[in-house]
Amino acid sequence: MTEFKTYITMSGDVLLYCGSPKLELLDELATGPGDVWHSSLDHGFKNCFPELVYQTAVYWWFLNDFEGVSQAVNWRVDANHFVVRASVWKTLKGFDADYEGVAVKGLDFGFTLLRYAAGIPMYIKGLFEYDSVAVKVSTQDRYRFFAKHFKLRHSYYMLWRQGLFKFPKEFAAFKKAKTINRYKAPTISLRALKPIQGNPTVSLVIPTMKRQYYTELLLQDYNQQTYPIKEAVIVDATPEAERDVRYYQSRNFNFDITLKWQTTKGSCRARNEAIALCTGDYIIFADDDVRVLPDFVENHIKLLQTYGAKACNGLDIMAQHVAQDLNDLKKRLNALSEARWKVGVSPMFSNANGVVKRELVAQLQGNDVNFDGGYGEDSDFGLRILKMGEVLLFNPFSPNLHLKPPQGGYRFWGTQAGVLGKNRKTQPWELDTPVKWIRPIPSPTISYGVLKHFSMNQVKEWRKKHFFIYFFKGSKKQLLLRFFRLPYKQFQFSKSLAYAKRLINLGERYS
Repeated sequence: MTEFKTYITMSGDVLLYCGSPKLELLDELATGPGDVWHSSLDHGFKNCFPELVYQTAVYWWFLNDFEGVSQAVNWRVDANHFVVRASVWKTLKGFDADYEGVAVKGLDFGFTLLRYAAGIPMYIKGLFEYDSVAVKVSTQDRYRFFAKHFKLRHSYYMLWRQGLFKFPKEFAAFKKAKTINRYKAPTISLRALKPIQGNPTVSLVIPTMKRQYYTELLLQDYNQQTYPIKEAVIVDATPEAERDVRYYQSRNFNFDITLKWQTTKGSCRARNEAIALCTGDYIIFADDDVRVLPDFVENHIKLLQTYGAKACNGLDIMAQHVAQDLNDLKKRLNALSEARWKVGVSPMFSNANGVVKRELVAQLQGNDVNFDGGYGEDSDFGLRILKMGEVLLFNPFSPNLHLKPPQGGYRFWGTQAGVLGKNRKTQPWELDTPVKWIRPIPSPTISYGVLKHFSMNQVKEWRKKHFFIYFFKGSKKQLLLRFFRLPYKQFQFSKSLAYAKRLINLGERYS
């Protein structure tokens, strides 16, 4: 049983700790977004348990630790040196006593907290000072961890990836752990939202194209907000012949309208052009095809102030058809019931419903325009927020209804990705080497994001798992067909990586 000491902050928060933290830091830490605090990365835990790649490949932001910052979201907790909110420790019922090693108990606790329980474990540089330890996860504990947290197929995949030489020992551990039931983690209680402090100003950014009608619907929703925005900055790429002067009339709204007709191409460039015109303390990023409830802005600001964070991502509800409205959104939210109510770290960032302090957006320089013409720019933006040591919260209090009209939007340009031959219009990511008759798959901008944020060994593992899933997950009747198509699919993947590497060599761009 873990031996804890208790610390009660000036505001009455009850914290438990083991080891010897710098107690003078705890009052300030408790007012921030964290639930657990540690300094494990400086004491032997950095990027430990790399076998996690067999489950997540490159699809989880927290596979690698964020380095070079004084604090960051981090799940690699040292079981002998950490601080935790007493309520969080009670909710998760402490460590799993069935693991063999002490180190993996802390890793399991931090992983569960971050990935499933809507809690926030934080690395804090200098909170603890102690000699570094050697972190070892036994084969048996590794398979137990996989069995507890993931579907069985991931354990099978890890077993296959270990090779024939290790097979006897690996299989014995796999067989022993196979009977373990997957763990269902409880959810950490969210905090009551506090009233807004001060009078922060809010800017709204909307990039749009061929969707003036839907954009005005969204602007009318902002006209009804309980906490009014200061301004809406609209960058519209609608061709001149299709523009309608009835829309975006300032006299129709209780906030300022700044309109810029876009002459460049791409949603990333559009957002960056809008960001440059923003003057508010916070920037709301919105798609042109969403609807929001009257307390949307108020709840975004309340959440960020309550948790002491600079960025959050709201709840994105996909409409069942384009004619749905806010009454339909309310019904969908009621259907979610208790499943809706969790905060924690967002596993994604969406340009449809994200709020970021303007000072942080300025540090990030906006969207990387290498993603224009493809996908992945919002994921890149969110991951860069975390790499700077900030916390990106998930906000269930500010949902939107995403209409997804079949026509218009920036994907109008992106439809060329599906065209081959002489009729294809070159996409930005093609640079000076246009695609001809073989389409790169996955999208080169997705591959660019992977190369940008993950190691080459992890990229190789991503490729192996991509084709493992392609080959074995489909219909058994088409197994032979997939076998013959495998060389062609490999070639498409290689082309995607080749385009991505050229973007990497070009470097991040913001204009």
